[in-house]
Amino acid sequence: MNSEKQDHNSELSRLPVSKLFWRYTIPAVAAMLVNGLYSTIDGIFIGRAIGAEGLAAINLIWPLFGLIIGLGIMIGVGTAAHCSIAKGQENYRKARKMIGNGITLTLITGLLLSIITFTFTKTLLHWMGSSEGPLFDMAVNYLQIIGYGTLFAAAGAGFPIMVRNDERPKLATIIIVTGALLNIFLDYLLIIIIPMGVTGAAVATIIAQTVTTLWSLGYFLSHHAKLRIRLNDLGANLRYYGSILVTGLPSLTMYAYMSFVLALHNHLFLVYGSTVTLAAFSVVGYVQAIYYMMSEGIANGMQPIVSFNKGAHDYANIRKAMKLASLTVLASGITTVLFINIWPEKLALIFNTANSALISETTQGLRLHLFTMFLDGFIVVAAAYFQAMARSIIATIITVGNMLVQLPLLWILPKYLGVLGVWISLPLSNILLAIAVFYVLAKDTKKHLHQPRGRSQLS
Repeated sequence: MNSEKQDHNSELSRLPVSKLFWRYTIPAVAAMLVNGLYSTIDGIFIGRAIGAEGLAAINLIWPLFGLIIGLGIMIGVGTAAHCSIAKGQENYRKARKMIGNGITLTLITGLLLSIITFTFTKTLLHWMGSSEGPLFDMAVNYLQIIGYGTLFAAAGAGFPIMVRNDERPKLATIIIVTGALLNIFLDYLLIIIIPMGVTGAAVATIIAQTVTTLWSLGYFLSHHAKLRIRLNDLGANLRYYGSILVTGLPSLTMYAYMSFVLALHNHLFLVYGSTVTLAAFSVVGYVQAIYYMMSEGIANGMQPIVSFNKGAHDYANIRKAMKLASLTVLASGITTVLFINIWPEKLALIFNTANSALISETTQGLRLHLFTMFLDGFIVVAAAYFQAMARSIIATIITVGNMLVQLPLLWILPKYLGVLGVWISLPLSNILLAIAVFYVLAKDTKKHLHQPRGRSQLS
């Protein structure tokens, strides 16, 4: 019996899976939805105050910013998964050490990212395919501000995930929602009231992420934390670092894939279309982000349950959690796609009312680019399931598979279909990958069908 078994009556072991799922998923979805809405409202302010050029400039930045967020989430998810597994094994000392090492690893990584981003701003933009011009200058202004606070952007993405896995899903939600609402307020202040343009958007983002980071860190150092961190927990255990990074790698791979594909889309839309086409793609991305964040929230709500029961070797509960997550993400996705296809023009008008070409292009993009979006959510949940089981190789293959399927389509279709080919590459790749993922998931579920409870390790 572990001497630090202070939480032997954990809710993860005594409450039914259905209750646990909604207890963790509703706050996670709420938090991620607010994050998605903040991003969308950010786009609305930029679209209305600056226009198509502002939307296009921000879209040039997102591949790099996505990588920064992905690194923070990689460490947060990897830490959270191993923390929950250790708790399932009733090893609370190891769980606390995992949190401490996750915090230090995030801070070290974030500091290095800040130095790189600020020092090599223009070089990074050139690597993403941007060329000199007005859009490039706007992007440089935004990214230089982000460079000052990259540490907080990474930590603000990863730390709340750790808070949630300390059995504080509501607090994690409050932290994320507060940061998002602060960001929205500062966006309005610094873009609309004080017309600072894209620079104001960058300042708002960094201030909000700083608040999120400090609040999360303060929680783990306080007596309110179940896994209260002491100074000797904030070490640099290379074995723990390795476990965290390997398990969290699929999250980074997912964001790296999205960043690369986003940069490629940006390039192709400028080659086969125009600045207006790129701005329309930016609006489509803001709408897509809302459902994607919802999917992430569902996956995040499932993760502690799956990881805990992986540690406890309770396969029946694992299957129940995965089934609930899959049904929820598919039902919400199909509903969202129907909504988008019924009112695409109304959605486009939210971002800009003056540019008829932008409205027309956005309306078309919403219908073409997002019609299989619900499958994207299923793929996110499936990858998160294998990640929660500490089976990062399969999770990474799923993520990389998305890129391997989509890249040939992006290479071939635009040559024959022009802009239309760029728009439809993502939905077609979602169909192909979802079929493969469903097969792998069904095979895995069948493998453990008759192992409701046991001590054998999952392979």
